Amino acid sequence: MLSSLFPLLYGTLFVALLWQAFRVMGKGFRAASGPIAEPNDRTGRVTVHPELLDNEGKITDEALLTVRFSGDDDSQEEAPGPDAE
Repeated sequence: MLSSLFPLLYGTLFVALLWQAFRVMGKGFRAASGPIAEPNDRTGRVTVHPELLDNEGKITDEALLTVRFSGDDDSQEEAPGPDAE
């Protein structure tokens, strides 16, 4: 009895896992082909990072620190190093 039930259980689990794998891959393919972010936030409101707010809760207008890493492909020329003449 158990020997005839095992292949059926194994096949059922295999098909269920295969179906789940195709569902997950399908979601990935749809996400890769569509827009990266939704046009609206899920709450329906614009979300602002707290770092951009001042003490009164308004968006700050002070200069923000930006960081560039080597290897960035910008059209700007690189600053000369200490060895440059």
